[in-house]
Amino acid sequence: MKGNVSDINVNLADGAPQKLQAYKGQVALIVNLASKCGFTPQYSGLESLYQKYKDRNFVVLGFPCNDFGGQEPGTIEEIQQFCSTKYGVTFPLFDKVHAKGTEQHPLYARLTEEASPAGEVRWNFEKFLIDRQGNIVARFESKVAPDAPDLISTIESELEKGA
Repeated sequence: MKGNVSDINVNLADGAPQKLQAYKGQVALIVNLASKCGFTPQYSGLESLYQKYKDRNFVVLGFPCNDFGGQEPGTIEEIQQFCSTKYGVTFPLFDKVHAKGTEQHPLYARLTEEASPAGEVRWNFEKFLIDRQGNIVARFESKVAPDAPDLISTIESELEKGA
């Protein structure tokens, strides 16, 4: 699949800029997050995935987003507190982004233009799998749980490629 995200700049939750290049060599699952969504319990599954595979160079990259139903209205500090206390999240969280619309973040512009299938993010907790070189390799809808067999097998396949 075409599309590489390594050159894109993002901001960490503390506001510090970072290129996604920092995650080259790791398989990454990019997810747009929301704290007041029907899919919010997926935080637990995402953390479990991260814990299960982080020693094999896997990382979940969480991007809070308030584009869908106003379900992420808090400040980044409130979001971090919620993720930590309610779900024990330890995977990297980034500053809030827009996944769609006129203020769409360049990361989501690239993801939605070059993933297969291409097209706008439709809701919170949509997932994009990125290989060790920064290429978009798969896209999963919000309803696909972090422990779904399809998602797990795709992650494991990518991890085996560069181990």
